Amino acid sequence: MTSLNGKIAVITGGNSGIGLAAATLFASEGADVVITGRRQDALDAAAQAIGPKATVVQGDVADPAHHERVAALVADRFGRADIYMANAGVNTITASHAVSEEEYDAQFGINARGTFFGVQKIVPILRDGGSIILVGSLASEKVLDGHAVYAGTKAAIGAFARSWALEFKTRRIRVNMLSPGPTETAILEKLGVPATERGSFIDMMAGAIPLGRLGQPEELARAALFLASDASSFVTGINLRVDGGMALL
Repeated sequence: MTSLNGKIAVITGGNSGIGLAAATLFASEGADVVITGRRQDALDAAAQAIGPKATVVQGDVADPAHHERVAALVADRFGRADIYMANAGVNTITASHAVSEEEYDAQFGINARGTFFGVQKIVPILRDGGSIILVGSLASEKVLDGHAVYAGTKAAIGAFARSWALEFKTRRIRVNMLSPGPTETAILEKLGVPATERGSFIDMMAGAIPLGRLGQPEELARAALFLASDASSFVTGINLRVDGGMALL
């Protein structure tokens, strides 16, 4: 299968979770993938897992200068990009009354600012007819405890997607949002769920999902592949929910 043969894909936060699963799948489908992340050791491990079609760039997505470096590297090495997946994100579950300025700024900085300036810097070298995938969240539409700030960042991303789908229409660049529901990734640990409670936490979350389980990173990656490839050539401006039906409840 080579649905992305010859394509150049850039994936932020491509060193773990959904980003790594997408990078691995895109590479297996023939794409050269450029992945970004904050930790060099995690990027190196991801590159080894993906294989020779991976290039890594370390940096902070909240810094526009990082995106300038990524775009310059892609232009120099490949001449263009075909696919841009803004995947990097953080979530801190905190009731609104307890949210610190630092938590607020970190989430908006990485999730919203990082997405906006990543797209701004990559679009000049993105091929006409290319694909932009913005990773949103179920939380932007469904109220979840302690997710007010995170939901706000993802709602902003939805607004970006709709605006850009029209703004870039003359270049036939498709812009879509991919909204995961609860997915079994390392983010569960980052949310502070102790290893001893992880099983019960997953069972609790699964009980709120019509399909009765959490999603797997590979399932989100296959949805991203649809949006990245010509299989979705007449699709733009949508919010593709991959949440096991959780948004219905």
